[in-house]
Amino acid sequence: MALYLHFPLFRFNAKRSLLSSSSSPTFYPICCLSGAVTATSSSLSPTPTLTRRTANYQPTIWADSYIQSLPIDFKEEKYMYQREKLKIEVKCLIGQQYDLVEQLELVDIICQLGLEYHFDSEIKDLLKSISSSKENINNLMENNNLYGLALLFRLVREHGITDASSLRADDLITNIKRDGQSFNRNHQRDVEGLLSLYEASYLAIEGEEELYESGKLAMEHLRYIERHLISPQLAERIHYALEIPLHWRMPRLHTRWFIDSYGRRENANPPLLELAKLDFNMVQSIYKAELQEMSRWWKNLGLVCDELNFARDRLVENYLWAIGFAYQPKFWRCREAITKIICLTTIIDDIYDVYGTLDELKLFTKAVEEWKMDAAHQLPDFMKICFYALFNTVNGIASSFSMEKQLDILPCLKRVLTDLCKAFLVEAKWYHNRYTPTLDEYLENAWITIAGICPLIASYCLSDDMTIEDLNSLEFYQPTVRYSCLLLRLYDDLGTTTAEIQRGDVPKSIQCYMNQNNDLESVARDYIKCLIRNYWKKLNNERATLSKSIESFKKALVDMPRTAQCFYQYEDGYGEPNHETRERITCMIIEPIPL
Repeated sequence: MALYLHFPLFRFNAKRSLLSSSSSPTFYPICCLSGAVTATSSSLSPTPTLTRRTANYQPTIWADSYIQSLPIDFKEEKYMYQREKLKIEVKCLIGQQYDLVEQLELVDIICQLGLEYHFDSEIKDLLKSISSSKENINNLMENNNLYGLALLFRLVREHGITDASSLRADDLITNIKRDGQSFNRNHQRDVEGLLSLYEASYLAIEGEEELYESGKLAMEHLRYIERHLISPQLAERIHYALEIPLHWRMPRLHTRWFIDSYGRRENANPPLLELAKLDFNMVQSIYKAELQEMSRWWKNLGLVCDELNFARDRLVENYLWAIGFAYQPKFWRCREAITKIICLTTIIDDIYDVYGTLDELKLFTKAVEEWKMDAAHQLPDFMKICFYALFNTVNGIASSFSMEKQLDILPCLKRVLTDLCKAFLVEAKWYHNRYTPTLDEYLENAWITIAGICPLIASYCLSDDMTIEDLNSLEFYQPTVRYSCLLLRLYDDLGTTTAEIQRGDVPKSIQCYMNQNNDLESVARDYIKCLIRNYWKKLNNERATLSKSIESFKKALVDMPRTAQCFYQYEDGYGEPNHETRERITCMIIEPIPL
């Protein structure tokens, strides 16, 4: 019989969320307990020594001594002064009277350079003003300006400007088909217009299939453009875009690439480029300092020990995930909590996937659900270590936030961790019963087991502008959360399936599809990629309805699958981070940009 968990929508009631001084959580010491890796707990029935599975994960490639030795540059007062001076110059640029397309290009460049958070209000005001003017839209259409129309459409969608009803997907389609053809002759020669349309098409929502198909057609035209007829810079941009569309890219990694690319343009604005480089290095220094603090926490936590040597030790990679969720400096609290939570849920994942027996996993699930230390007494030693660390860390995150905001987020964090462990247990039962679920059955559980719900809910609860009303209105789990997690799951499956099946893991989406349809792996992979495209459209659609939701949470919903794409683009960049992931960590966190 199929094992199945369903997680209904749940509205958290936070009427009693104000903490009193007597509600402080209890903390328990953590230490690594000596003993053989194959030992079992005395609290379980006596059994012969167990032969446990191992995934043979590589140890971390980032030593604490190396992390602590990283120089923290670009924090002096002179850099702060220089950045403020450059910001004033750039703000003046935004207010100057360029023509319409030049204004849009400037906004796009500022965003891709990673500077949007400095000029957020100015950018949104400008976009609202432009997009609400019928005269602007008519001028672009009358001039057959596909480039400008597609650029405006993309920027409006990216910034969630939902009141800009004067520019719709239909306007783009009308412009494209002006002479009754898929692309008129002018558009076929308009390389910049085709590229702009291609990027805009990935902001399509459900029901805008014609726009999405037009983007695919534009992609085909771009693939066959003779490169000697265009500039090297444009050829580079086309190659980069066709590899992965902008809407699917991890923002901070893209910013690092775009700074170099923009610097090679003949018409690059010097103050803007200087500000982008300086700001990138200053933010990077913040990341280094945070990473050093995280490394000290991880080392002192004591989870890197013999009892847990089967699990992945991925502190630095987890911090990269946190940057993917929330790269702006002001979200330091969110990055810290997400890093800690992912570190712990990764070990818990390995316990369920690789190491624990079914009886042990049931006890661990019960302990997490009860959230009481007494339940941990029945656990084997390796699970006790993990549970104490989880209990202390999560209580600490909630307690720290409550002291500042007077809001109790602990029930929210406990809820997602309990749901996660229950879903992990379903997969463990599938494995032990040698059961292969259908694809739908697998995905219904796997969007939870990918563990994206934990950092997503943390990003919601730990927002600086969190209010009691926001906490009361939190839903477990709204469609946007589900679609974001499904994208994370499918990216993960495409990158890790081969290695995980070799380790004897539970079948993933690709194997479930193959088993269900008796098809080849190549066919299954194509189907999963099709699902990814469809779930992106669903996510685009649902995210647009969250106009009153917390801004950092709305951004995290799309940034999580973007970061997943970054990690799993070249197979398992998380489990085996020696190659592309290592390079990306180096360029985003370790090495500053030469000024």
